[in-house]
Amino acid sequence: MNVHEFAELSAGHALGALSPSDEQAYLAALAEHPEWAGIADADTETAAALAEGAPPVSPPLGMRAALLRAIAADPGGDAEESPAPAEAFDDDEVDATASVDVETDATVAVGIAPEASVPVEAEPVEPEAVEVELEPEASAPVAPEPREPVSPPTEVVQAIERRNWSRGLFALAASMVLLVGIGWGTGAIANLWRTPPAVTALEQIEAAPDARVAQTRFEGGTATVHWSESLGKVVLVADGLPTLPADRTFELWYVRGESPISAGTFTADGSAATAQLTGTMQAGDTIAVTVEPSGGAPDGKPSTTPLFAVSTA
Repeated sequence: MNVHEFAELSAGHALGALSPSDEQAYLAALAEHPEWAGIADADTETAAALAEGAPPVSPPLGMRAALLRAIAADPGGDAEESPAPAEAFDDDEVDATASVDVETDATVAVGIAPEASVPVEAEPVEPEAVEVELEPEASAPVAPEPREPVSPPTEVVQAIERRNWSRGLFALAASMVLLVGIGWGTGAIANLWRTPPAVTALEQIEAAPDARVAQTRFEGGTATVHWSESLGKVVLVADGLPTLPADRTFELWYVRGESPISAGTFTADGSAATAQLTGTMQAGDTIAVTVEPSGGAPDGKPSTTPLFAVSTA
């Protein structure tokens, strides 16, 4: 993964719009290239600043119902129809049944068949007893058998992820419109996205009351280190750097006594570069730059002689 691909993932991470796979790729790239932490920090700060004026967005009202329908769906076929509750007797039918003449044949009203040879005289039955006897036993609704939850289809999950990403971009666009309305202007917003994190950090350092500068010359150019203890930021500005092959990169170092500590890698735009150092500089550290294999020194120690070293003492 190159720095441009990481920048795209970093923007999505700042918006909270990455898929699980993209989030894993983002975290793995950040762990492999700690020098890209400045990009992630700048995106997080930018997203937070833009989101301050954006109102919270509620999910669509139909999303919950759609998810519940997807969970209840049977992937093996149509869901079995639950047994319908037995319908209650029609009022007319009940009234007709209840109107049976209990004096002429009370045994039939209570559901007892009389013997053929012996007439049976039944005691008078109250109408309420006849109605209770005729009420069907299956009038209570029958609950369907419980089903195990079914995971939503892949298409549903992908649709939700796309919708989350679109909603995040829409909220960001709405924030930009709000910022334009309160006076930022389109030019300021465009510059916010185009300005590299190292340049932004340099501007912050130069505006800090405790800004410090140290400079040195090397063969073909100059190197200047800017730092601020209150901000905890250090930026190198170099001009006249050599052109490197594709499998090589520049690496920054804090030289603390006799111990070099990696402060990240950077590339040059032609012969010039502005790079923000990772980690924390201590008073008296020397800032050095070496040429290393792509990705940085494999064993964590400089493998070449430094191009230059700038003392901050």
